[in-house]
Amino acid sequence: MSQERLQQSQSAGGPHHFLSQLVGAWEGVARTWFEPDTVADESPITGTIRGVLDGRFVVHEYTSAMGGKPLSGMATLGYHLDGGHFTMVWVDTFHVGTDILNSVGTPGVSDRFSVLGSYFTGEQSPRWGWRTDIEVRGPDSLLITHFNIQPGEDAQKAIEIQYRRRS
Repeated sequence: MSQERLQQSQSAGGPHHFLSQLVGAWEGVARTWFEPDTVADESPITGTIRGVLDGRFVVHEYTSAMGGKPLSGMATLGYHLDGGHFTMVWVDTFHVGTDILNSVGTPGVSDRFSVLGSYFTGEQSPRWGWRTDIEVRGPDSLLITHFNIQPGEDAQKAIEIQYRRRS
């Protein structure tokens, strides 16, 4: 990867520029669904997103709760210039257990963050899908939505984080 390609990607409208817009200190609410149309939990969330490795990646670290019990997590997000897609790895203390969820976006899509991964649900069960979408809703507002995808079924909203920039 050339430095010139990275600089171009970091320019306005480029995928690394999109990632740079996520950088900051955030707070808001996290909602969790286990069944469609029924919010199982709504908890405060705080997070920071910081650029690392000369803007090649951003790291999202957060703390929240589920059912009154603390949880924390971390995700590293990037854009693979050679592959032409967004990518993410995610770990936390509630959703992924001791696994590392690796997700990849659709090649050629560089104007919106949407990645898809899968996770293990048991020896006799096929892997389930997990999609993560991030929408910049203005300079001080982010929406992060995670979708659970049971094999053969439509995606169902699992987590929604509505962030506002901390001052």
